[in-house]
Amino acid sequence: MRPIKNVVAIGASGTLGAVVLKKLLEAGKFNVTVIRRAGSTSTFSANVKVVDVDYSSLESLKSAFEGQDAVISLVPTFAADTQKAFVDASIETGVSRFIPSEFSANLANQKARTLPVFVPKVKLQEYLVAKAKDTDLTYTFIYGGGWLDAGPHRSFLISSIGETTKTYDGGDVPFSASTLNTVADAIVSTLDHLEETKNRAVHVHSLVTTQNRLLTLGKEVAPERSWDTIDFKLDDLTTKSDKRLAEGIADFETFLPYILRAIFDPAFGGCYEKTDNELLGIKEASEEEVREILRTLLKQ
Repeated sequence: MRPIKNVVAIGASGTLGAVVLKKLLEAGKFNVTVIRRAGSTSTFSANVKVVDVDYSSLESLKSAFEGQDAVISLVPTFAADTQKAFVDASIETGVSRFIPSEFSANLANQKARTLPVFVPKVKLQEYLVAKAKDTDLTYTFIYGGGWLDAGPHRSFLISSIGETTKTYDGGDVPFSASTLNTVADAIVSTLDHLEETKNRAVHVHSLVTTQNRLLTLGKEVAPERSWDTIDFKLDDLTTKSDKRLAEGIADFETFLPYILRAIFDPAFGGCYEKTDNELLGIKEASEEEVREILRTLLKQ
């Protein structure tokens, strides 16, 4: 495959997107173009090339993708269905590698693929797999587990302020977790390992841990915080979500328990037995590094 030189990043102002953009620029070997939805108020530094695009217009997307080697989609889960147009535009403009917005739950697990919150992502994956069979477009699915340092609005694993943490099924379930830097490094490294990552999923993580272990480390770095817990049963939460979904309520409150199930239910593949860390140059975090991550998280 031809080396990747020209890279498009879509959704580069988001929680993960901003970190990925920084890593792409720091790599110093890519011509990076940020695709911004027309009308967006997102801002970027002056040294970043930004192109405003009408996501609903294939011609607008094709114009932006012309001459690009790779497209990295970093759109949020609830915008996953917008990506089909990105794939179509990639095919028509000769893009070589498409990395869809995944990066967390292990959708290589068949049970995880059935969770309602991931239906648009699964459909997009199936579309990509089909297109890769009869076009030159290739893909990589990247799974990083639960995000350890994504900030207060995504503090599913442990309280980001050291107060009440919601634990699930007792808090002793092992799961794979990654920092945003780990996921971003995996994305950038994939562009350097095209053949090894061609048309398949890769798994990375910073560590395997449990909520209770994270709480123990949190108490060590910030003993002045309360670190209270309240435990929930995943079965109870998803039963409630199933009912809300049946009533046509498709909001974040409805979908969050399915995300939690993907992380904390062992049957849904959230603890990676085998990873691609070595291939992609990802190092697992030491306990002291996890403590430092928690110190930083508590300062946000």
